[in-house]
Amino acid sequence: MCMDIVFIRDLRVDTVIGIYDWERKIRQTVILDLEMGADIAKAASTDAIEDTLDYKAVSKRLFAFVQESEFQLVETLAERCAEIVLKEFEVPWVRLTLNKVGAVSSARDVGVIIERGRRD
Repeated sequence: MCMDIVFIRDLRVDTVIGIYDWERKIRQTVILDLEMGADIAKAASTDAIEDTLDYKAVSKRLFAFVQESEFQLVETLAERCAEIVLKEFEVPWVRLTLNKVGAVSSARDVGVIIERGRRD
């Protein structure tokens, strides 16, 4: 099997995230970047959306999930997002970056990068 990568960059979602009392009362922006293992050969041959990983469907699903979530840790949110991609979209491998914008005033970006699944 080929291992191609379908990606989503800069998916911005406002959500409740954080451990401090003031963070539980506001919405903050998180940014998701994803790389997902896929075999795009069939889709390239048929030119049919049903033969590929639909990045719009993935984006809409994650956007809705993150928007409604209220986790304390970015680690938990990242893990749940990766689980959704792996299980619901039958992706064998995902690399997900979750950036919590403005979490550290002297840093541009902070967050986590996780990889889940098997990358053969």
